[in-house]
Amino acid sequence: MKYLFLFTLALLSFKSPDPIKIVFFGDSITQMGVQPKGYVHQIQEYIAKNHPGKYEAIGAGIGGNKVYDLYLRMDEMLALKPNVVVIYIGVNDVWHKTSHGTGTDPDKFVKFYTKIIKDLKAKNIKVVLATPAVIGERHDASNPQDGDLNHYSKLIRDLAKSEQLECIDLRKAFLEYSLKNNPENAEKGILTTDRVHLNEKGNTFVADLMIKTLFK
Repeated sequence: MKYLFLFTLALLSFKSPDPIKIVFFGDSITQMGVQPKGYVHQIQEYIAKNHPGKYEAIGAGIGGNKVYDLYLRMDEMLALKPNVVVIYIGVNDVWHKTSHGTGTDPDKFVKFYTKIIKDLKAKNIKVVLATPAVIGERHDASNPQDGDLNHYSKLIRDLAKSEQLECIDLRKAFLEYSLKNNPENAEKGILTTDRVHLNEKGNTFVADLMIKTLFK
């Protein structure tokens, strides 16, 4: 009985390690990504099937956010106690220049993005970057914001290189997909519903790309 008691006590005192928390930090694309069939939700399903209890995927997206908004939300996001943060931002920094008359100038974009990265690294949080995908799905460079979107994506790639971080290049992947799967050169309906926000296929496409980087 004594040994049985000690064994039971040992089992009760054993605590399984906490799951590795992966937070997806972004805008409305991520906010919608937690819905059923959204990209965050699909990653949650992947974890439940392949790594139960080891990881936890959390969406931290708010519609309309730009990089400066993420910077202002840092404390709120850090309260989730992430081990890994995937920064998926940039569409509104470009899109809002024409849609709202705002947006973010390139130098300020890099400044605030760099500050977010430095603050996360200082807390020993792993950082993964993602380039913005599309504002229009035409593949012949005729989407009005293509030039800016390509420029801001390059800024993110350069940050990933200088900070020695992994980068999920959604911009490159979406363009390659459109070239192969958009014969009519449609501006939406391939991976997006409205030129920007992901349809079911788009969410699966993003989830698969992120899974390949996060769980390799």
